[in-house]
Amino acid sequence: MEVEVDEKELKAAGAEPLPDGRHGLRIHGWEIETRKLSILTSSNLQLWEEKLQTSHLPEMVFGESCLILKHVDSGTKIHFNAFDALTGWKQEALRPVEVPAAAKWKFRSKPSEQVILDYDYTFTTPYCGSETIEIDTEKHGREEISQGTYGLHWDNCEEKIDVVSLASKEPILFYDEVVLYEDELADNGVSLLTVKVRVMPSCWFLLLRFWLRVDGVLMRLRDTRMHCVFGVGENPIILRESCWREATFQVLSSPDNVII
Repeated sequence: MEVEVDEKELKAAGAEPLPDGRHGLRIHGWEIETRKLSILTSSNLQLWEEKLQTSHLPEMVFGESCLILKHVDSGTKIHFNAFDALTGWKQEALRPVEVPAAAKWKFRSKPSEQVILDYDYTFTTPYCGSETIEIDTEKHGREEISQGTYGLHWDNCEEKIDVVSLASKEPILFYDEVVLYEDELADNGVSLLTVKVRVMPSCWFLLLRFWLRVDGVLMRLRDTRMHCVFGVGENPIILRESCWREATFQVLSSPDNVII
């Protein structure tokens, strides 16, 4: 989806393109940027395997691709990247989903021919994004502190993302989709992690989605949505909603689930 924005619309919304050839824009104190680069090289893939302590990674890992949303005045930075997402996959360590062929694999006569599924080959992740705070210090210049030391504060609340307002005909000033990793599960389905961002004159909205289909077995969806309305208070207020769903093909094909 390509969004062509008139310079007059950007100016009217108080927005401008990012400098230095970066892909994104500045608006109401936010810098919103996407980077889409090629998949990891074999040498970088090996480094990732060592850091994550695994010999398994998705077929296509876009290690340098990311989405960054930075609120300049407060130093708040929310970003999305493949390494942190795969760190979440490794830590969660779900039991592997068995495909129909797995039953045959287990009963092969020769040990060398057996395929053992001893890890979550779907690369399902609980990842909801990464957060850092940048602060100014006199002695050390500009320093970035990780979430574990000084991060964003998330409160449970009753307020929900206003989907109706997002469906309004407000002009889209910036839109992009970044693929973080993808795997076709040896032709048994698809595993995909993407993040999409949309910027309007009044707000920004993003969707981080993990999508899984294991053919004939399971479908799984993990969504995280974030929404920020501009000009509400001195510090930005961001609403975050997460939704996890999954169902077997057997359940989905049940007559009770047929829509007439």
